[in-house]
Amino acid sequence: MNDTALRPQTQDIVVDETFPHAPETIWKTLTTGELIGRWLMEPAGFQPVEGTHFTYKTKPAGEWDGTIRCEVLQVVPNERLAYAWQGGHAANVGYGSKLDTVVTWTLSPVKGGTRVRLVHSGFVLPMNDTAFRNMSDGWKKVVPRLGEIAGSKH
Repeated sequence: MNDTALRPQTQDIVVDETFPHAPETIWKTLTTGELIGRWLMEPAGFQPVEGTHFTYKTKPAGEWDGTIRCEVLQVVPNERLAYAWQGGHAANVGYGSKLDTVVTWTLSPVKGGTRVRLVHSGFVLPMNDTAFRNMSDGWKKVVPRLGEIAGSKH
């Protein structure tokens, strides 16, 4: 058996949207704690600085307290933001199972606005099937809200 056969299968969520806003406007909405709280969840301790640890709080399940632990991995202003997204508990099955993923936002200027590409990578299947399904649906609703908030007068 080779190494590939031993590696777990992973799946990524990809959402692509184009908004009629400048990359700087999208970036501000993506990296300002109060604004993040309006389109996703209120982050605790977030700063767009590599190495920053922050958390989100969601619905607990089983052994998991509902805390999503994140660490900023990469910051390229107005272009790219990546952070670790870890949650769940090894004792849980389904919702709240152990999750160790990465969220990457890429902003690209296009005629009349900005293309926003979200890639939430590293869902281990079948262990993270529930999270993958729920978050696939969730991100498809959240990313358009990012554009709505960017378009509002903060």
